[in-house]
Amino acid sequence: MVETIFDTLNAKAAIYAIETVLKEEDDYKHHYPIPIFISGTIIDLSGRTMTGQTLEAFYSSIEHVDPFCIGLNCALGANEMRPYIQQLSELAPDRYISLYPNAGLPDGMGGYKETAEEMGEILKGLMKEKYVNIIGGCCGTDHKHIEHFSSILENYEDEIRKIDMSKVEKKDLKLSGLECLNFGSTLNFVNIGERCNIAGSRRFKRLIEQE
Repeated sequence: MVETIFDTLNAKAAIYAIETVLKEEDDYKHHYPIPIFISGTIIDLSGRTMTGQTLEAFYSSIEHVDPFCIGLNCALGANEMRPYIQQLSELAPDRYISLYPNAGLPDGMGGYKETAEEMGEILKGLMKEKYVNIIGGCCGTDHKHIEHFSSILENYEDEIRKIDMSKVEKKDLKLSGLECLNFGSTLNFVNIGERCNIAGSRRFKRLIEQE
């Protein structure tokens, strides 16, 4: 599991390390496939990671590794995470979705006040709306929170989100920096490498002349 991802480049380095080990242990992978769990972190209500990526751009950056589960954890409480876990659920209908929120937002002393019952009510609503498969707790949560969340899962087993492969659309080319660019059928001509011309850069012109 690669979690609490603030920087997608670091996450991709970790994913590369995992893939390298799995390739080296090919026989082990063949008999005991290891699922990869990935959990990003949206740092505030802007809906972006610390390095500025949108949630869609983040998911597009790691989708190629075919994660068993994709989710969010840390930084925000369950209520603040609602729109982002909904978006992630819609972006990845063919993946299991996890959510490990903090116990609300920290107070002035860095403490967390949201009780297990308060968090449980919010998580229960997210389950009923079919946004999540796996729930847990991050900063400010303890064994009481986890025990309460476990009882929710037992009582609401039928409410757990189902994987829906029918909603998976044809894969178009996606490029992601801070934003995600989808090369769908409705996208017009895209000019790539606009600055690569001698009129726009003296340095580029000099390099061309040298070649």
